[in-house]
Amino acid sequence: WGAGPVAAQTVHIVRLEVDVARQVYRFVPARVTARPGDVLRFRVSSGAPHNVTFEGDGLPAAAREALDAAMPDRTGDLSGPVLDHPGAEYRIVVPAIPPGRYPFFCTPHRVYDMRGELIVTK
Repeated sequence: WGAGPVAAQTVHIVRLEVDVARQVYRFVPARVTARPGDVLRFRVSSGAPHNVTFEGDGLPAAAREALDAAMPDRTGDLSGPVLDHPGAEYRIVVPAIPPGRYPFFCTPHRVYDMRGELIVTK
């Protein structure tokens, strides 16, 4: 009746984990391809505390503002709350931002190069 087809949201689960023996801190998967409206669920598997912080350098102002506004319970600019136990989750709905690559990292484990990338498509 006029509205046309509606695309279903896709939920992408990204595990935050640590292999202590090898000193490997990572997001699994490290690259997530999503569209605006999709849901990103960051879930702590091991090695808490973790968080998700997007790189702000080089982002157009409108994309930065939209991404920042899409992050509930922020602790800073483009920075989600600290997740302090296994099973803790952080949920972001991908905002209407231009297609491109949006790198992110875990602030507590940045020194261990714990990083990932959101690839936004149309």
